[in-house]
Amino acid sequence: MTVPDYQTLMLPVLQVAQDGIEHTISDVVQILADTFQLSVEDRSELLPSGRQFRFDNRVHWARSYLKQAGLLQNTGRGKFRITERGVGALENNPGYINQVFLQQFPEFLEFKNRTGKSDTAVEEIEPEATQTPEEILEASYQSLRNKLAQEILERIMSCSPRFFERLVVDLLVRMGYGGSRKDAGRAIGQSGDGGVDGIINEDRLGLDVVYIQAKRWEGTVGRPVVQAFAGSLEGFRAKKGVMITTSSFSKDAIDYVGRIEKKIVLIDGEQLAQYMIDYGVGVAEMVTYTVKRIDLDYFDEE
Repeated sequence: MTVPDYQTLMLPVLQVAQDGIEHTISDVVQILADTFQLSVEDRSELLPSGRQFRFDNRVHWARSYLKQAGLLQNTGRGKFRITERGVGALENNPGYINQVFLQQFPEFLEFKNRTGKSDTAVEEIEPEATQTPEEILEASYQSLRNKLAQEILERIMSCSPRFFERLVVDLLVRMGYGGSRKDAGRAIGQSGDGGVDGIINEDRLGLDVVYIQAKRWEGTVGRPVVQAFAGSLEGFRAKKGVMITTSSFSKDAIDYVGRIEKKIVLIDGEQLAQYMIDYGVGVAEMVTYTVKRIDLDYFDEE
């Protein structure tokens, strides 16, 4: 099933704690995963950053908001139990608990005011909210990144073949292939058809080589083109190849490289732009936001 949003998880988190004993957040995550019958795939779903499981993140935020409202209290590192207020809230048999429900508690309103949201904003926005703050931040980042990737592709298509050759060389060197830029530039030359091809060292010692072919194709690249590329590896005594296009590869082409013995990596236009962003080719840093979390070890008095 779909991973529940963090507001949907608020009532179940409080219900798990209604026994009055101390609980760990990791135990609650497991209990609720079983309660909602989440599959292994659901539990393994990551936030866009790839650094935290989406379900775990939502349980953490559900617990955090309940604590801000005084329904739960921390009892140690990653531990908490229900408060008298939390018991009272459950005695009223609420059908749901969300941020609007939590506004009845002054501590929660004070918390919302500290974080910069007015009561009116909460009334209007929060009932529809399904994302945690991290998810909102990462979604915004991903949106900006995708827009930048599209702009990069448009720029590439408007540049000369010579510039495209330099771009490919710069990116491969940044990724750790080909040794120095001079070495890589010498190994990869213009093909005469608006692209580049050649062989580069996979590592600085030259223990293995990789055959490169990159072209600014406009249409979808099909299996025949990829198959011809695979055959050309023999002439270069290469077992590995990288094929780069500014457009896309057909499903048949992608399936083909997965079945052959040679190792061929296909990089389409979208992936090319994403790699350029990751390795700082053709992009400049505008602003950096550092997101921090509490250092539990610092506050440990044991």
